Amino acid sequence: MTPDQSPGRPAGDLISPAENTWCPGCGNFSIQHMMKSAVAELSEEEGIPLRNFVFLGGIGCHGKLADYLNVNSLYAIHGRSVPAATGIRLANPDLKVICHVGDGDIYAEGLDHLIFAAKRNSDITVIVHDNRVYGLTTGQYTPTSPTGFRGRSTPGGITEHPLNPLEVMLAAGATHIARGYTKKIRHLKDLFKEAIMHRGFSFVDVLQICATYFNLTDYYNEHAYEMKEGETDTGRYESALGKIREWDYDREAPIPLGTFYSVEKPIYEEKFRALTAGRPERRALVRKVIEEWR
Repeated sequence: MTPDQSPGRPAGDLISPAENTWCPGCGNFSIQHMMKSAVAELSEEEGIPLRNFVFLGGIGCHGKLADYLNVNSLYAIHGRSVPAATGIRLANPDLKVICHVGDGDIYAEGLDHLIFAAKRNSDITVIVHDNRVYGLTTGQYTPTSPTGFRGRSTPGGITEHPLNPLEVMLAAGATHIARGYTKKIRHLKDLFKEAIMHRGFSFVDVLQICATYFNLTDYYNEHAYEMKEGETDTGRYESALGKIREWDYDREAPIPLGTFYSVEKPIYEEKFRALTAGRPERRALVRKVIEEWR
């Protein structure tokens, strides 16, 4: 989808005319509207043209966001939006590249790509719509489903423990790590803006309500809280790790929301350009090979 390129469009114009088919009560609505507001505000506050935002979606209910927001967008195959995003960012350093992915999509099929993008500190943003269930395929468990989860494929309940994706990302090398909740929308918008403006690999795991197959609204409302300023030292690995481990996506415990870790390090795209400086232009080489085979 290619949007109207005028930079000053109001936030409401960022909603496309495509029919929305999410279930009533789905947390994706909160993500959609807070992402819309975040993009509109960043365009106005930071002077970023709307044409410079690129969204990528994977396979799952979350992926429909690529249809519902009127920005440049690309559908990737299951779990593969991150490598596509890395390529887009390498090709054009002016773009703000944002992946909207699901917990099954990125923590199962796409986990290898996620880890390597974090390891490289690729300058992209990954927003995980983490409803902890495969919603599009009607209720199977994912890598963040809690122990004992009963779904279509596991009616007796699962015996394994879930991943703590924030801890995985910290270990992999992500330079910005945050968690939000779809019932705390203003906080969520601020997390989106902060992640998009971070220079390096930014990661936001969003605890998203699936109203149809795994409704955790009451649990999250009771346990989730916004971290206060200074509650954790976001520049220290050990401090971030301690706060991240307060809840392991399984046991009964308070659930901290906010930014856990944020540091500045060299980005992959700059190191890649330095590595390839002085080499022949690749497109010219490809064109030459094609011409020789004609």
